[in-house]
Amino acid sequence: MLESKQLAAQRGTATLFSGIDFKLAPGDALLVTGANGSGKTTLLRTAAGLCHAAQGTLSWRGVPVAPFDPDLRAAVTYIGHAAALKDELTAEENLASLASLHEGSAASDAIVAALALWSLERQRALPARALSMGQRRRIGLARLALVSRPLWILDEPAAALDTAGVALLCDMIGMHLARGGMAIIATHQDIALSGPSVRGLSLS
Repeated sequence: MLESKQLAAQRGTATLFSGIDFKLAPGDALLVTGANGSGKTTLLRTAAGLCHAAQGTLSWRGVPVAPFDPDLRAAVTYIGHAAALKDELTAEENLASLASLHEGSAASDAIVAALALWSLERQRALPARALSMGQRRRIGLARLALVSRPLWILDEPAAALDTAGVALLCDMIGMHLARGGMAIIATHQDIALSGPSVRGLSLS
């Protein structure tokens, strides 16, 4: 379980957000919306244990945690807004590198299967610089098929995806929640998740 109490963040002297409370139990998802500059990425990075909050507390499994807490970091798969690919590496090499950040070395056949799931079989040997923005996004999201961490934190994961890609993303998130996983997702786009376990949080 991940819980925040009265989280606040600042950029310089400006307050991005304050008084943020939420609680995620297994199977829960939080969809974070708001205008550009409202602090969505900062909130996600705080929840992932990657930066400090100006105020408030964050708890993982009932224990307050500080930024870079090893237990929280070991539970999180964080995918930021940027694709974070190396242009000179192939799609397959990039996915292997991304997966190693979370789970150690992934088997070659698992990497190939993850690329195939995202319709990237024909691009697996191409350098990232030759790929479209949507294909680059798909490589980053393909790591979700290779990791088994309970908390997914995804920043604008549907950016640059076509309709089929968004549908696959929603299916993967839904399966993750059904297995007892949790997710925090910042989005400007419609992420078709519904039900009592899916809540919204708008940052003004």
